[in-house]
Amino acid sequence: MKHIIIIGGSKGIGNAIIQSLINDYRVTNFSRTTPSLSHNNLTHHSLDILNDELPPIENIDILIYCPGSINLKPIGRLKIDDFKNDFEINVLGAVKAVQHFLPQLKKGKNPAILLFSTVATKLGMPFHASIATAKAGVEGLVKSLGAELAPTIRVNAIAPTVTNTDLASKLLRNEKAIESIKERHPLKKFLNPEEVADMVEFLISDKSKSISGQIIEMDCGIVSFKI
Repeated sequence: MKHIIIIGGSKGIGNAIIQSLINDYRVTNFSRTTPSLSHNNLTHHSLDILNDELPPIENIDILIYCPGSINLKPIGRLKIDDFKNDFEINVLGAVKAVQHFLPQLKKGKNPAILLFSTVATKLGMPFHASIATAKAGVEGLVKSLGAELAPTIRVNAIAPTVTNTDLASKLLRNEKAIESIKERHPLKKFLNPEEVADMVEFLISDKSKSISGQIIEMDCGIVSFKI
């Protein structure tokens, strides 16, 4: 049974990933809060990825880094600390995890690293300056690591559009906002976490063993189409 390390699996997309994979993989989760589910295949460590030391873990095949932020403000209201904080949680936390677990990943079975970006790096959106900048850094990291670690470790990222999680609750605050967001997407929908988890399952599996260095846009058409 393959061993997956998930950073940030207690809520939202990360939690949906654990629920999707837990029956077929051994999962070790690192997050500040404990996931709501319990399972014989799940081990949890409570920690803050930015401030706490990661423990040594043996026999790792997959690393998934889920932490992110939605810090939406006009550029005039964004502070330098906003940019720093978004960069730290989205990029430096991922770098810390990769550097820590890389020696074990290199010895894994068909190992892979999966990170998360956003459609806002491709689609210019008001008030997204800080998060789009940080996630552009994630995409650069994916390309660089994918080249550096080939052919041993595959590295990819998923770039979702709006996803129905607590993190996006301000965007999905009422029925009017929900309908507006649906209408903006050519497929007239946005994502649920289970859809993203399905893509994760594919990208870490041997079915995607020829895919590396890619940013997979789950955009419900908003980036791809002009309709």
